[in-house]
Amino acid sequence: MTDQPSPAETLQELRRSIDNIDAALVAMLAERFRCTKAVGALKARYGMPPADPARETRQIARLRTLAEEAHLDPDFAEKFLNFIIHEVIRHHEAIARQSADTPKK
Repeated sequence: MTDQPSPAETLQELRRSIDNIDAALVAMLAERFRCTKAVGALKARYGMPPADPARETRQIARLRTLAEEAHLDPDFAEKFLNFIIHEVIRHHEAIARQSADTPKK
């Protein structure tokens, strides 16, 4: 008799870990978007542009470095961040439109 798990048991355990990581990723993304929504509201209130290309460039460089340090493909990390940035800007533009349409008291 062996104490080693079967391949099926090992696969099941790995998949449980992946499922837990996916749940954590969704929770982290939700928190990130909660923060970026607040940024969008602040920008709209003070007439700031929805996008900040200089910050985006810094963030991409920072994320690429973090990816390299974590042995993750930096190109993948950049594509992922660009997707998020695009979505954040879309949200900021919507917040700005909504703010412009809302009558001031």
